[in-house]
Amino acid sequence: MEARIERVDVGAYEIPTATEKESDGTLEWDSTTLVVVELRCGEHTGLGYTYCDKAAASVIKSKLSSIVERADPLMPERAWAEMQGQARQLGNEGIAAMAISAVDVALWDLKAKLLGVCLADALPRFHESVPIYGSGGFCNYTSEQLREQVQGWVDDGLCSVKIKVGRDGQEDPRRVGLVRSVGGDDVELMVDANGANNPQEALLWAQRYSELGVTYFEEPVSSDDLLGLAHVRGRAPAGLAIAAGEYGWNLPYFQRMLEAGAVHILQADVTRCGGITNMMRVDGLCKARCLPSSAHCAPAISAHACCAMETNIHIEYFFDHYRIEGMLFDGTLAPNGGMLTPDRNRPGLGLEFKRSDAERYRAGFS
Repeated sequence: MEARIERVDVGAYEIPTATEKESDGTLEWDSTTLVVVELRCGEHTGLGYTYCDKAAASVIKSKLSSIVERADPLMPERAWAEMQGQARQLGNEGIAAMAISAVDVALWDLKAKLLGVCLADALPRFHESVPIYGSGGFCNYTSEQLREQVQGWVDDGLCSVKIKVGRDGQEDPRRVGLVRSVGGDDVELMVDANGANNPQEALLWAQRYSELGVTYFEEPVSSDDLLGLAHVRGRAPAGLAIAAGEYGWNLPYFQRMLEAGAVHILQADVTRCGGITNMMRVDGLCKARCLPSSAHCAPAISAHACCAMETNIHIEYFFDHYRIEGMLFDGTLAPNGGMLTPDRNRPGLGLEFKRSDAERYRAGFS
């Protein structure tokens, strides 16, 4: 099969949050920027994206598009390696890593479309479906907003929910109790501190959350503090899993995290870590250590990647992301029994970009 990429289109779109602002343990925001890549190849278009500043769109246009335009669309891993080399002078982390991730996803989407198969099957598929957990519960939510969001997840059949903590130690236990009262005893409780604590504080909270029935504590300290994470992991109460890794930009970072014994569950974000290509390699790192992996956000992409990851146990069904994906893409997956199942009848990611709907959110870049 001969195919040639004829054009690379890139756009950045800034979408306001559903409420005036949202906050976690360490940050506040009032919008989310989506950078979308489209690779034109005959009658097919490969689609990829990342949640990043519009600067990633500039990197794609100025540094990566020339590589993609001469790439073989059936060999995305080769293009990935060339993009890594091109980004050397920029630094292979942060914005450059997210730019490469978006392009890599688009290349894999295009390959699957050229082959006429669902992306999960092209990778190939290990799981038919992947569990998801509801994620949001922002620190600035009122009790009524939190109750309504959690009830929506329960109504959709989700068996696990996660809320943000770390901004107000007086309020956090009450908020966790509220989630339990809405979800009942059958819903798994999860919390995310977004690195708000030092290791000693995190251990105190680990004990407190465990007593409240929490089974998953994400980023109890900064993901940069691998020794601190290992300290908390080694002393956390039995039954409380320590998770981190969403800010991993490359395989060496995940290797260091695993060698440090920093987590029970390794997270990776397909729109940050190097796209589909590196997500599959993260699966291998976890398989070699008999550790589970979890996908951070971007559920419309993560569903396909995680169906191909033997070690994956769930996907973060993050409110901001599934809201934006539903607004700007046709073909997003709806939860069914707490699971996402990529549709074998839709080639690639199965997504179509709603360009006219997105245009009102366009953010210029140069």
